Amino acid sequence: MPESTGRGSNRSRRRARKRTRIVSAAGATATALALCYAGIGSASAADVNNVKNSGFESGLTNWTCSESSGATVSSPVHGGSSALKATPANLDYAQCTQSVAVQPNSTYTLSAWVQGGYAYLGVTGTGTTDVSTWTPDSTSWKQLTTTFTTGASTKSVTVYTHGWYGQQAYYADDLSVYGPDGGGGTDPAPTVPSAPTTVSVTGTTSSSVSLSWPTVSGATGYNVYQGGTKTTSVTGTSATITGLSASTSYAYQVTATNSAGESAKSSAVTATTTASGGNTGGGGSVAKHAVTGYWQNFNNGATVQKISDVSSQYDIIAVAFADATTTPGAVTFNLDSAGLNGYTADQFKADIKAKQAAGKKVIVSVGGQNGTISVTDSASATNFANSVYTLMQTYGFDGVDIDLENGINATYMSQALRTLSTKAGSSLVITMAPQTIDMQSTSNGYFQTALNIKDILTVVNTQYYNSGSMLGCDGKVYSQGTEDFLTALACIQLEGGLAPSQVGLGVPASTSAAGSGYVSPSVVNNAVDCLAKGTNCGTFKPSKTYPDLRGAMTWSTNWDATAGSAWSGSVGPHVHGLS
Repeated sequence: MPESTGRGSNRSRRRARKRTRIVSAAGATATALALCYAGIGSASAADVNNVKNSGFESGLTNWTCSESSGATVSSPVHGGSSALKATPANLDYAQCTQSVAVQPNSTYTLSAWVQGGYAYLGVTGTGTTDVSTWTPDSTSWKQLTTTFTTGASTKSVTVYTHGWYGQQAYYADDLSVYGPDGGGGTDPAPTVPSAPTTVSVTGTTSSSVSLSWPTVSGATGYNVYQGGTKTTSVTGTSATITGLSASTSYAYQVTATNSAGESAKSSAVTATTTASGGNTGGGGSVAKHAVTGYWQNFNNGATVQKISDVSSQYDIIAVAFADATTTPGAVTFNLDSAGLNGYTADQFKADIKAKQAAGKKVIVSVGGQNGTISVTDSASATNFANSVYTLMQTYGFDGVDIDLENGINATYMSQALRTLSTKAGSSLVITMAPQTIDMQSTSNGYFQTALNIKDILTVVNTQYYNSGSMLGCDGKVYSQGTEDFLTALACIQLEGGLAPSQVGLGVPASTSAAGSGYVSPSVVNNAVDCLAKGTNCGTFKPSKTYPDLRGAMTWSTNWDATAGSAWSGSVGPHVHGLS
């Protein structure tokens, strides 16, 4: 959870720098995505892969990487025996390029398989429109694909991959510029891919089903069939089918596609939608329409508070933050008594009990500036669950908030939270606070985790601030600091498999609380009305309403208090007044 001063100032500046690139690339990203969804035409018999050393089997021959950021590795690889590993450092984002020979006035398909940190794929010098596409961090191989057309005099283009500042290394393999032979392409034409193996149901609501499946080698897209009829096409390895009837069973199959054709259908999987009405998620007993606030366990210039000082308008109080330990995955909590004017652990525990007696929930937030917790295997998942449960027993916390900003492994974080749920029982409260970029696609680790634990998840309060321009659910680009940004991006989650009761709008309490993206309480209230009632909308208006929308979140209760509780005094009653 970002802060603009004190403890969070360095991270806020880092994130602001990171977002700058995303803002500048937003238009290109939207274009690239649109091209991806448009599909790929059939290949000519003369078409070849024009990239040289496309699988890095000859080291970095034909490739140039900035600041010596690139190297070849033997694991992980997508195909062959080698792949590229490029590591961002300082202000370098590990860009690797190759000049590729092409034919003028020709259309090419650009693709690459990537894994690891944020990964971008693009082309410049086309003579027409340069294109790019990207993906957030991925724990398995994922294909990026787009198309471009060369100009009348274009005979070469520059293909590039890169990561992003401060992020982990990315891997790339099997790059392709597929189209007419430009003079250097020798890779064979693709073959029809095999059918996807196990297709899994990752979430259901009363009107939607979410599916996922493993990557198929050589595939550039996938078709999803419902009852034998194609219902959607995607480029990733997950899909959410909406507009379904409640309490109804549906059968699904998936095929893999590329320019050579379409595979056979996978084995069928059956999914049953939930009953309509009510909270279709888990997450303990929380107010139907709730306000979440982060309480600062440190002094960064905002009003210092005890838990007892937090406004009664807050239904969920997230204590920020738990800290990492030397044990992988494990966390601990250290009350900053000195920074909080002598606030003792006994007073802290007593105040938590008092808030709970008043019907509030108090949870511990894992993450933040010092929260570099990594849950990447079964052992660390067990350590995470055990340590959080110990904190719940020690301090009386009702649950946990996941605010990890350095990537998340969906498989093992899901495992950790399910283990914690088994220990804590049905009263466990689980919230999440992803960044906007983390919730752009259901294939992202954060989004996938939310879908994986949907039956025990309370609410996802996405941070709609300290961000750049982002895509809304309608494929248009929206700028932060507006009502449309809140509503169009929340729509992705609402239509992407989460129940409305599991979606909240995260905003800063004041201009001092975040580096950018502040909106007035009236804008928050309008966004809530737009989503829940279809009224007071901006330019973006959702296709339907979500009356069970959970509510709103702010960073932080301390900054809210500093501003005279203007945020909670306005947004709290408005959220609680939803019918």
